[in-house]
Amino acid sequence: MALFSHPLTENADLRPLEPWQAEEFCTYVDRVRSHLAPWLPWAHTVTDSESSRQFLQRYADQQAGDGGRIFGIWSDGELVGGALFRIFDTRSGVCELGVWLSPEAQGRGLVTRAARHLVDWALKERGMARVEWRVTPANIRSVAVAKRLGMRHEGTLREVFPFNGVRQDLEIWALLAGDPADRRPTD
Repeated sequence: MALFSHPLTENADLRPLEPWQAEEFCTYVDRVRSHLAPWLPWAHTVTDSESSRQFLQRYADQQAGDGGRIFGIWSDGELVGGALFRIFDTRSGVCELGVWLSPEAQGRGLVTRAARHLVDWALKERGMARVEWRVTPANIRSVAVAKRLGMRHEGTLREVFPFNGVRQDLEIWALLAGDPADRRPTD
C-alpha cells in the first residue's frame, strides 16, 4: 500500500522515492543501467545499496530543505522509472525537472503524465515561475516529452559538460507560469 501516491493509469502511479527504498532502486538501476547510462550520470554511480541509499538520501535532505525531490513510477507494483526536481529553488521560482523510464514501460504515456502532474504542482501549488527541462539533443524521446508538455526550446549550450568521454551539448526547454493556458499542462 502506498501512503502518498498519484495515479498515472489504472495500474501505474507516481510516488516519493525514499532512502528506505534504496535496495529496490539499486536493483532497478542494475536492471536498466545500459538503457540509462547514455543519458544519466547517476546511472554510473548508483552501483550498490550504499550508493543508492546515498543518492536517495541526498534528495530526501534537499526535500527537507524545500529543495529538490525524487519520485518513482511504479507499474503493477514494479519500479519502472522516475522523475526528479534536480533543482527546486523557491526563492528564484525556478526548478528543473528530469525523468527516466525502463524500455519495457515506454510508449504508455507514463513519463508525460508524471511530468505533467509535477509541472502543474510546481507552477500552481508551489508558485514557481519557471520549470526547466535540460536534455542532450540526441535524447529525442526526452525532447518529445518537453514538446508534449508545451515547453519552448530556449537555446542550446554547446559542449557545456563532459559525459561518457565526450563534451555534450545541452538544450534548455522551459515552461513559464505566465505562458498561455493552451501551453500549460493539465492533469
